[in-house]
Amino acid sequence: MELISQVLVLEPTSQVLGKEPIVPFAILLVVILIIPIIFERLKLPVLVGLVFSGVVLGPSGWNLFQSDSPLINLLSDIGLIYLLFVTGLEVDLEQFRRQKSRAFGFASLTFSVPLVMGTFVALILGSGWNTSILIGSLFASYTLLAYPIISRLGVVNNDAVTVTIGAKIFTDIAAVLILAVCVGITHAGAFSFAKLLTLSGWLTIYSVAVVTGFDWAGKEFFKRSGDDEGNKFLFVLLSMFLAAVGAQLIGVEKIVGAFLAGLAVNEAVGEGPVKEKVVFIGSVLFIPIFFVDLGLLINLPAFVNNLDTLKLTLLMIVGLLVSKLIAALLTKLVYRYKWQEMLTIWSLSLPQVATTLAATLVGYRADLLPLEVLHSVIVLMLVTSTLGPLITTRIAVGLNSSPAEDPAPLPDQNAPETGSAFTIVVPVYNPQTEQYLIEMAALLARQSQGKIVPLAIAAAAAQMDAPQLEASLQRSERLLTKATAQSRVLGVAAEPLLRIDDAFAQGISRAAREQNANLIVMGWGKRTGLRARLFGNVIDGVLWASHCPVAVTRLVESPKKIQRILVPVENLTAPTLQPVQFAQMLAEANQSHITVLNVCDRRTSSSKIAWRRSHLSLLVSKLALANTPEIQIIAHENVAQAILQAARLYDLVVLPFIRNRTSPGGLAISDVTTQLARQLTCSIIMLGEPQSTQTTNIVMSNPVTSITSAV
Repeated sequence: MELISQVLVLEPTSQVLGKEPIVPFAILLVVILIIPIIFERLKLPVLVGLVFSGVVLGPSGWNLFQSDSPLINLLSDIGLIYLLFVTGLEVDLEQFRRQKSRAFGFASLTFSVPLVMGTFVALILGSGWNTSILIGSLFASYTLLAYPIISRLGVVNNDAVTVTIGAKIFTDIAAVLILAVCVGITHAGAFSFAKLLTLSGWLTIYSVAVVTGFDWAGKEFFKRSGDDEGNKFLFVLLSMFLAAVGAQLIGVEKIVGAFLAGLAVNEAVGEGPVKEKVVFIGSVLFIPIFFVDLGLLINLPAFVNNLDTLKLTLLMIVGLLVSKLIAALLTKLVYRYKWQEMLTIWSLSLPQVATTLAATLVGYRADLLPLEVLHSVIVLMLVTSTLGPLITTRIAVGLNSSPAEDPAPLPDQNAPETGSAFTIVVPVYNPQTEQYLIEMAALLARQSQGKIVPLAIAAAAAQMDAPQLEASLQRSERLLTKATAQSRVLGVAAEPLLRIDDAFAQGISRAAREQNANLIVMGWGKRTGLRARLFGNVIDGVLWASHCPVAVTRLVESPKKIQRILVPVENLTAPTLQPVQFAQMLAEANQSHITVLNVCDRRTSSSKIAWRRSHLSLLVSKLALANTPEIQIIAHENVAQAILQAARLYDLVVLPFIRNRTSPGGLAISDVTTQLARQLTCSIIMLGEPQSTQTTNIVMSNPVTSITSAV
């Protein structure tokens, strides 16, 4: 203790900070924890807060951090690589395949027009051709920051929106390749066609090797890894860094390799817990540090006092807005879109965040872009990341789905297959929730003339005669005996099943598949332990892996007492109405009343509210339900608060399971659902659909989207 006191007395604070790298790292953690919370409450973009915190902590502010700090540079480089890797990892290949021709057409316009405009602006200001082309490429790509907005508005299936989402793969790839060529030429010295051809040849060979090789290796490794999510997670990270190192070996920037690695393992990783955790770690730690480091590079006095920088910034902002508008207008003329669709395309393609910032920083470090361009691009990012989503919020309200995407009548997913009874698997583990779970399953099974399968999982041991396995088997048998007796009292056939398995989630999913189950009814769970927090709990695992719908329940009273059921729906598309079908089964068993609720923006006009009501009524009518539910549309500025107020009059709320990859501290669900689950006092059922039906809810285009909504 005395030695510590002497050190603290003798050494200045700045020297302590310099000698102890753990201190600046701790400060960074505090920043990326506190700043997003403050800016969210101020209703300002989180990215603005992260960059602003870098300005405050850097040379232009308190001077706590220096941009050349080895620790900051290391963490920022990891964040930079991570940003481009996840950009490739989250490219929506399915959206691209659906609208391949139109997506390529729009991508060509929204890339070439801004590229020419940006190059022209840079040439006017006296930049060389290499620098000018790189600046032009910064205009070309875009980040879909407004995806959560169009998802909430239920217009993801609109043809124009789908084309904009699909086109992003072209603009990202083209922008990254132009960056690789421009920086490679700079490193090679004087420009010559021979050097350009050599670099292009190496880049082509490298790209093909990474995309095909990593794709094959990923699929083979995942096939042989089974359910070990830890090894899969490490393989994905290893792929990212190996590709980055390989890019540097051929004289190409490491972010090019990271982006190609993300594209390569995209299909192998798929939509699952591994991808969720990869994106989570980047979104909450490394990528925010990258944005803080950008703030450290800003020389605020030089930016404010330099008229040339202000002029460049203004020209870049105007040039981007005009060029993206021209591209959207040309797309409207070619594909005969409406004006509202054209403006939606424009607003979605405005934000310049992920690829743009990464390319700018790489160009600046390679001495290809001056500090003035870095300053201008950061301001461009701040303006477009605020303006784009704001315009989308106002323009996309009431945007109709394309006729080709209108949902067809849904099949009754709860109907039993020919020759088999409707089967409900009920995992039993907690004696306190077992009674209500069996009652819920019995109501549904009786309504469908089916059966229930009470399931108990005993954790496997190395030796089958191990005492802990024997104790687990005895406990499971007691639970199954109680469940069987209760089912008999309720008048429902029960076939208890005891299974020994290495993991609870996989055991439940496999048993449900073996029993050809139509539904799994589970109780609410809690996360315990570091591994559960990082790789998900039992409910997460079942929801990811199950072949059939999963009903996660938190019942505060007997299901037999439920008389009024509220079903909030976020998107006005057919797949999101599956909870209505589930609620109908329960309502018929209890003779309950169902209300289908949709919350729209407070500024929505009465005509658009009427359209939403009629459209929702049409979708519900296609379900062919015995009793037509009540349709309710509420205009409110806060979706969660509107649902909470409406839910006071109901006994049960049925929520759709909408994934949010950035919230492993609780169930992997959207922010609205998380808030509802915490504050609702009535019973809750959260219905998750099989992974193959989740495409509408899981399309995310960039980790920056996750940062702006959840960091």
